[in-house]
Amino acid sequence: MTKRIGKGMFFLGIAFTFSLGFVQAQETKGTLNLTLEQALEIAISENPTIKVADEEVALKKVANKETWQNLLPEVGIGAGLDHTIKAPQMNLGGQSFKMGQDNSNTANAALSISLPLFVPGVYKAMSISRTDIELSLEKARASRLDLINQVTKAYYQLMLAQDTYEVMQASYKLAEDNFNIANAKYMQGAVSEFDKISSEVQMRSTKPSVVSSANAVTLSKLQLKVLMGITEDVNIVIVDNLSNYETTLFSEQLTTDSVNLDNNSTMLQLDLNRKMLDQNVKAMRTNFLPTLSMGFSYQYQSLYNNNINFFKYDWANSSSLTFSLSIPLYKASNFTKMKTARMQITQLDWNRLNTERNLKTMVESYRNNMMASTEQVVSNKENVLQAEKAVLIAGKRYEVGKGTVLELNSSQVSLTQAQLTYNQSIYDYLISKADLDQVLGNNEAK
Repeated sequence: MTKRIGKGMFFLGIAFTFSLGFVQAQETKGTLNLTLEQALEIAISENPTIKVADEEVALKKVANKETWQNLLPEVGIGAGLDHTIKAPQMNLGGQSFKMGQDNSNTANAALSISLPLFVPGVYKAMSISRTDIELSLEKARASRLDLINQVTKAYYQLMLAQDTYEVMQASYKLAEDNFNIANAKYMQGAVSEFDKISSEVQMRSTKPSVVSSANAVTLSKLQLKVLMGITEDVNIVIVDNLSNYETTLFSEQLTTDSVNLDNNSTMLQLDLNRKMLDQNVKAMRTNFLPTLSMGFSYQYQSLYNNNINFFKYDWANSSSLTFSLSIPLYKASNFTKMKTARMQITQLDWNRLNTERNLKTMVESYRNNMMASTEQVVSNKENVLQAEKAVLIAGKRYEVGKGTVLELNSSQVSLTQAQLTYNQSIYDYLISKADLDQVLGNNEAK
């Protein structure tokens, strides 16, 4: 009996431990109330894509150090021991003599220093490396702009999903109220069974839309979490809705000024690539220039020793200073490489022109979409007000027996459609605005 009680207490302790761990795990799941600015801030600091871009910039800076370090002197120390078993013999003018001694040791130690004095190729490589750093910085900026665009649109998508869910919930609640009224009248014999069935069908047909919109909210939250780089166990809540942005549509005056692509990341990267190609051509021209370097050598050496004791050797020192001048005369591949680089510059110029035209077309398209959405918001807002009034009138008419259930259902469907269209028009404006900001490079400061 005691053993059974002991086992029971043991399993009870395990169960309590697991339950305590589950409660703690539930408590660690935090709720994060988000604004758009907070979402962007978290995404920029936590998204792996941004971290990779920053590491690429650091890598380019290290490569730049490696380039200018080619101008620093190189210092080396060397030592050697040569044991001659049998020295070579040489005949000259009928006389023979040995070049060294048999069974002897020759030891030497040397210090060598080399310093480039004039190396044009390294100077140009330094310029190319600095431009490469600028290009990597611009690519990192492009990654930020792209992430800001994605997070902004995901945030708006979540708002649209939440607003749609609220509209469908209100629609279901209205259909449920209408069914309760029709059912009560049917029980009293005031209306036909057709009215009861019609209102019930209307209520049940709205339920799947509520479930679907709730699922859309969940998926939109997951997408925003992925872009922000946060874990799934964190619950995010945005206390915001699309109607709050209605005034923004009218406060932002759309101008017809000429398109300014000075901050567009794609254009800036093309310009930096063009600059690098020009620098490559200049670097290739250095293949036709001479190079000059200096070398210094200091040696200790001892010849023809019969033992291995270095301390008893007779050492002698020597030193030398040398200058090396290399003048290239002809190398056919140098001309071919320069021709290839010039052709690449021409290709890039045509590509830049085509890209600029496409970007200007995109800007005009986004502006037109924004203007159209603004006009639609005004019309859809009025449509919502009229639909709400129609629902109210249809409800009163049905209550007093002057209206039909078909009028009631029709007014309800029209109200739901008007509310969804109104939210969609604001969402379309915000999405076009986010894409326009990305093309113009204006959303970096968000």
